[in-house]
Amino acid sequence: MDTFMMICRFREGTAMDEVFAVVAEEQAQVKVLEAEGRIGSIHLSLARGTVFIETFAEDPEHAEATIRTLPMAQWWDLDLYPLTPAPSSGAES
Repeated sequence: MDTFMMICRFREGTAMDEVFAVVAEEQAQVKVLEAEGRIGSIHLSLARGTVFIETFAEDPEHAEATIRTLPMAQWWDLDLYPLTPAPSSGAES
């Protein structure tokens, strides 16, 4: 599995009351995806209307498909970044 960072930006004009109405559904689906090992950390920047979701998938198409299962995805523009693993320190114990 590869690791991706999905940048999810709320589209201009999104009615946030509609977004807040699906929070419980969103949280439930997040738990399912976490349990399946398909997503990791999630970070939210309300000031920028952006959500950052660590995603684990075989390829970019599967990563996007994972995020599209989230109820809030209907209001997002997505931008996917493949992540490179951090180099090991090379230090042996």
